[in-house]
Amino acid sequence: MSDIDHFIINDKPGLFVTGTDTEVGKTFVASSIVRRLTASGVKTGVIKPIATGCERRGERLISSDASELIEALGRDVDHACVAPIVFERPLAPVTAARLEGRELTFESIVERTRESFDYWIAESVDMMIIEGIGGLLCPIARGKTVADLAIAIDYPLIVTASRGLGTLNRTLLTVEAALRRGLRVAGIVLNSVDPHADRVCERENGIELAEMLPGIAILAEIPRVDDRTDVPSPICAVDWYDRARRSRVSTFESRVDLPERPPTDEAVENHGV
Repeated sequence: MSDIDHFIINDKPGLFVTGTDTEVGKTFVASSIVRRLTASGVKTGVIKPIATGCERRGERLISSDASELIEALGRDVDHACVAPIVFERPLAPVTAARLEGRELTFESIVERTRESFDYWIAESVDMMIIEGIGGLLCPIARGKTVADLAIAIDYPLIVTASRGLGTLNRTLLTVEAALRRGLRVAGIVLNSVDPHADRVCERENGIELAEMLPGIAILAEIPRVDDRTDVPSPICAVDWYDRARRSRVSTFESRVDLPERPPTDEAVENHGV
């Protein structure tokens, strides 16, 4: 297999939503972005390349994360086109595959993800939102992590972090790991996931990160949200289409440039950049 075969080359701009850890609200953030884009007239495609902890329904495994992304689209989509690789055990993919006696190679992950891209390209979407699993260095295959898949897709990262204690360390480590691998970081979203988190800590973490990462925008700081279908106002304030980019691996010289914005009746204002 050639080096180029490890990349998922397509002509759609997009964003890759990753996290500093599991349970930081990646799916909520990704779904909120999708809802916002859809409401703004941007036809969006979504992929959760690997999902674990899925619910068995008859002979099928259903990812609640993928289901939430599909719901955010507001239209019916085949679950397998959004979540092409699913496991029942709530473990890192490499571990879930081993315990379930399934072979999971990085090549197969890339190929299945590419097939999902083909579906969305055929649907003529304007933009893609990809959601990772766990944190950026979560193992997904032997010797490979989510970061390797992010490199293969080569979309800018939206780093999702909790707003509570420990956020500074985990976010700085994630951003450092991303930049060392040549990944682009479109920005950071701080999400309130712990109802008992220290309010002072939540308030100050964004300020500290902005100072420590001067070249990276704190795009949104989301308060605690009970209704997951409600798009928080900080998400609405960001021009997500403007943050998206195409893969840099392409035979098209113009690939790094965004196509003309899809028509919309609504003006979207940038926030935190």
